[in-house]
Amino acid sequence: MSDIMSMLTTRAAEAEDVLNEYLPSETGYQKKVIEAMNYSLMAGGKRIRPVLMKEVYRLLGGKDAAVIEPFMAAIEMIHTYSLVHDDLPAMDNDEYRRGRKTTHVVYGPGMATLAGDGLLNYAYEVAMKSFFSGVKLPAYDGDIEDRTATALTILAEKAGIYGMVGGQCADIEAEGKKEVDSKELIFIHENKTAAMLESSMMIGAVLAGADKAQVLEIEQAARKIGVAFQIQDDILDVTGDEKELGKPILSDEKNEKTTYVTLHGLEESKKDVERLSKEAEDMLSKIEGSREFLIPLVDWMISRNK
Repeated sequence: MSDIMSMLTTRAAEAEDVLNEYLPSETGYQKKVIEAMNYSLMAGGKRIRPVLMKEVYRLLGGKDAAVIEPFMAAIEMIHTYSLVHDDLPAMDNDEYRRGRKTTHVVYGPGMATLAGDGLLNYAYEVAMKSFFSGVKLPAYDGDIEDRTATALTILAEKAGIYGMVGGQCADIEAEGKKEVDSKELIFIHENKTAAMLESSMMIGAVLAGADKAQVLEIEQAARKIGVAFQIQDDILDVTGDEKELGKPILSDEKNEKTTYVTLHGLEESKKDVERLSKEAEDMLSKIEGSREFLIPLVDWMISRNK
């Protein structure tokens, strides 16, 4: 476990360097919103999404930083915008994230809302820089031949109403229900959590030169990873240690929130995490070199204790 954490730390630092290259300059009449954007974006974290993107890109033969790095920065900007908005008083009303005050506490709810909007929009401005890399990519055998355009489409769709936003919508709707069935809960997990992992890994594959069949299999593997990750989160809310987690346990029960554990029980939930993990790792094992870092990273993500 120490080896995977060491490798993750190194790769996260590399992703952080990429982010620094694309930070907007804090000048002009819009300076305050840009300050709030950068405050949010540089709050730390393990940078899992850009790390996954770069690793899949590397394993499948991608070599040009100018092609992948704009998308690495963009995916982290979109992830960060979602956290900024999640923390708002109208949503989860959280005062701390990653050990420091959330954006709305520091800059106010209005400016935090704009910072989230700014990050989402600026993500696409940054991603489009990949078009100007000067690198000639082979045609893609999917609906769009241009691989950069395909990657941009994936980025937009997985973050939108048929991806993360759709999952967040269903999650909010579920809060007001007395009963949520398994189908609805899986939809929430697949979209709110898994969609951005799918986006990361699919974009890495597309830009590296993978064909449509391989990209779709990577999408399925990432979906299983995302769902297993969220089920594990539900398990930890019941079995975790508050000090290790850094947050209270049994919060879902106190909030009368339906989770995978409340629907299926603890033991079945653990078995499903194990099953989904194995299925995802079996798919990823077809990629040469995936057992060096990619699969151990996935295993750590899913089997974590915090």
